Amino acid sequence: MDFIYVGKFVNTHGLKGEIRIISNFAYKDIVFKPGFAIYFGQTKKGFTIKTYRKHKMYDMVTLIGLDKIEDVLPYKGMDVFIKRNSIKIDGLFDEDYIGLDVYTNHYVGTVYNIKKGKAQDLLVIKDKDKQFLVPKVDALIEKVNIQDKKLWLKEIGGLVDED
Repeated sequence: MDFIYVGKFVNTHGLKGEIRIISNFAYKDIVFKPGFAIYFGQTKKGFTIKTYRKHKMYDMVTLIGLDKIEDVLPYKGMDVFIKRNSIKIDGLFDEDYIGLDVYTNHYVGTVYNIKKGKAQDLLVIKDKDKQFLVPKVDALIEKVNIQDKKLWLKEIGGLVDED
């Protein structure tokens, strides 16, 4: 995946092209700053951030070249992305976990989603007829192999149902 989802353009603010983004991206302090490139929608139309500020629960940005409300309205409602290689982090992005096959001493299911929790994030693991929520913490994850698309959980009784 070349792009990473960082939020959604939910509305405009004022008449000078400022946009409201809802984001729970873990690294938004790195992303939402002047000079950083963000991309909109399925076509990944790119723009550079001119200004940034926090307002209530929103990340407010203006973009270089989009100086009026009419300029930004065509992008309203679109998802916001960054290029994967535009930031470096220790570890994995949440998106790296999605699609991984999960194992203990047997196949458990596939990571379908990641839910944001108050204490920690939860891996949503689905099998054909079951769903498991497993905290995404190092104490429970034994090993991750991105190339083979596999994740191994530590053997802990009751963590996932055993048939």
